[in-house]
Amino acid sequence: MITPGKGKVLSFGELLIRLSPDIDGAWIKNNQLPFYIGGAELNVATDLALWGVPSKYFTALPDNGVSEQLIDYLSSRSIDMSAVNKSGRRIGLFYLTKGKDMKHDAVIYDRAGSSFAELTPGTINWDEVLADVSWFHFSAICPALSQETADLCEEVLKEATNRGIITSVDLNYRAKLWQYGKQPDEVMPNLAQYCDLIMGNVWAAEKLLGIPVMPDLHESGQQSIYLKEALKSSELIMDKFKRCKAVANTFRFDEGAGINYYTALYTGGDFTHSAQYNSDYVVDKVGSGDCFMAGLIYGFYNQLAPSDTLDFATAAAFNKLFIEGDTTTSTVDTIKDAIRYNG
Repeated sequence: MITPGKGKVLSFGELLIRLSPDIDGAWIKNNQLPFYIGGAELNVATDLALWGVPSKYFTALPDNGVSEQLIDYLSSRSIDMSAVNKSGRRIGLFYLTKGKDMKHDAVIYDRAGSSFAELTPGTINWDEVLADVSWFHFSAICPALSQETADLCEEVLKEATNRGIITSVDLNYRAKLWQYGKQPDEVMPNLAQYCDLIMGNVWAAEKLLGIPVMPDLHESGQQSIYLKEALKSSELIMDKFKRCKAVANTFRFDEGAGINYYTALYTGGDFTHSAQYNSDYVVDKVGSGDCFMAGLIYGFYNQLAPSDTLDFATAAAFNKLFIEGDTTTSTVDTIKDAIRYNG
């Protein structure tokens, strides 16, 4: 089982500004372009801070007034920003058409040469960054940027595990980012070996970790078959990565304008799955997976039973689908009410 200490949860990754043009281009005529502050790992940090888990964030930002405003804003949301590395010249951006998914072709990245992307191994004082940390979290988005960033991830993972810090990874797959000559399954297994908790879905595990998935799985459409595949994938992951103590899978299927959603968790030799959540509409898909990840960390951090951890994470992630922006506004009590309402 995962039994973290009561230090801070450090989320490691790039702060991104999301620009959200509407699909019809009215933002040009109206001279208005909605934006949100996020990034997968920052979303996790923000959600955890809202739920009362001591949250810390590491990224790199240029040393200028805009960065100071961002740091002040996130500090006001109870995130420890003391580990931010001030270097480089720019903040990463991405464009995502309103209402679209991060995996959709509507994503346009503008993060080359950002402060975070220019970080290199051997330049960060990890003793200072990790001094008060009991949990370290990152995602597969970081090593997708460059070989140097992948090497930086391995450097900090080694430092964290040497200190007995619990580590977790979200197997976010972003095809547009893996452009430096390496396939994801050439890079991610080397990083996953350090992780206590691995979260994603069976298709991401295949793409990033080389864990095979039953051919034509998508054609089944049956929850029982998907869950059986999740159990098999989880067992293979644990067999391959000996440090891993828990594997979580999400299943999110679009149904017209709506969605069907359920999840699974394998830990301690037991496999459990959530109730299925359904809706005929969605407000904003961005950050739902990050919210699920944060929910898992919340549950393990507070030593909830695996089934309670999964219920909390699933309800939190589903609620996020109806909240505009990259992070949730649902409190712990709101999420517990959602669990009772759905089941």
